[in-house]
Amino acid sequence: MLASGLRFALQLAAHAERRLSIVTFHRVLPAPDPLLPFEPDVAAFETQLAWLDSAFRIVPLPETVARLAAGTLPPRALCLTFDDGYRNNLECALPVLRKYGAPATVFVNTAYLGGGMMWNDQLIEAVRAWPGRTIDLGAQGAGSFEITDDRASVATRVLDALKYLSYDERARLAASLHRSSGSTVNDLMMTPAEVRTMHDAGITIGAHTHSHPILARLDPAAAREEIALNQRLLGDICGTPITCFAYPNGRPGRDYDERHVAILKDLGFEAAVTTAPGTAGRGADPLQLPRFTPWDRSESRYLLRMMQNYFRQPETIGGIPRAA
Repeated sequence: MLASGLRFALQLAAHAERRLSIVTFHRVLPAPDPLLPFEPDVAAFETQLAWLDSAFRIVPLPETVARLAAGTLPPRALCLTFDDGYRNNLECALPVLRKYGAPATVFVNTAYLGGGMMWNDQLIEAVRAWPGRTIDLGAQGAGSFEITDDRASVATRVLDALKYLSYDERARLAASLHRSSGSTVNDLMMTPAEVRTMHDAGITIGAHTHSHPILARLDPAAAREEIALNQRLLGDICGTPITCFAYPNGRPGRDYDERHVAILKDLGFEAAVTTAPGTAGRGADPLQLPRFTPWDRSESRYLLRMMQNYFRQPETIGGIPRAA
C-alpha cells in the first residue's frame, strides 16, 4: 500500500516538474558477499530493477542531454549506470537488464581490462585473505587495523585510510598488501572483447579515466591524459565515439573541479555524472549530472528514498547546475 502511494506521489511530482534521476551500481554479484554488503546479488538487483521499472521510465543516458535542454524529458525519467567495468556487469547484470528491456551505461576504466585489479579491490581481497591478526600501516601514517570477524568494517577503514594518498603510493601499498595476504583473486574486470559484447548488446559504454585516479590530485596535463587515453581506447574497442563520462569518486570540488569540466567539454563529451545526490532539471549542466544510490531492502523505503532524492538540489562546481 505504501509503495503504491509513493509511486502515485512520484507521478504527481513528475507532472509538476520533470527531473532526471540517475542511479549508480558497481557490481552485481552471483551470490551475497559479506565483504561487499552494499553490492546486490542477482536476485536483489532484479528486485531493485523491478521497483525502479514500476515507478520510473528507464531511458538511455545519451538521449537525455538534448531532452533536458529542450524541456522534453519524459516524466519520471531515470538512467541506470554502472561504474568501473566489472565482469559481473556482463555475466550477472546484463541478463536482468535484457529481461526488463532496460537501457544502461557502463563506465569503464581501461587500465585493468583483461588483467589486474583496482586498488580498492586489491585491499578488499587482502583483508578477506589476511592471515595475521593485524594490518600495520603505521609507517605510512595510516595506523594499525585489527582483523576481526567483521572483515567488511576492517576493509572499509583501510580503504578510507588510503583513499587520499597519492596515486603512486596508494597503488604501491594496495599491491603490496594484496601480495602479502596470499589472495589468489586477481581478475575481476572485463576484457576488451567483453566490453565490445556489452556495447553490441545495446549498453552504452562510457569513460571513467584510464586508471581511476582522483582527478583533483593530478596536475591538469596528467588529468587530461587519463581522460583522453580512456576515451580513445574505449572508442577503438567499441568502434564509436565515447561521449559519456563518470568522474572517479565524483564529489564536486573535492574530486574534480572546473578544470576537469573544461577538459571534458574540449574532448567532446556530451554528458558526465558525479556522485552528488539529487536530480537534474531543465538547464542542468550536462557535464555535472547528479547520481544517487538507494540501499534499502524494502520496496517502500527504497522508493521513499528515491522520492526524497527527487526534490534534492544537487551540489556542483559553482553551485546549482546551470546550462553551460
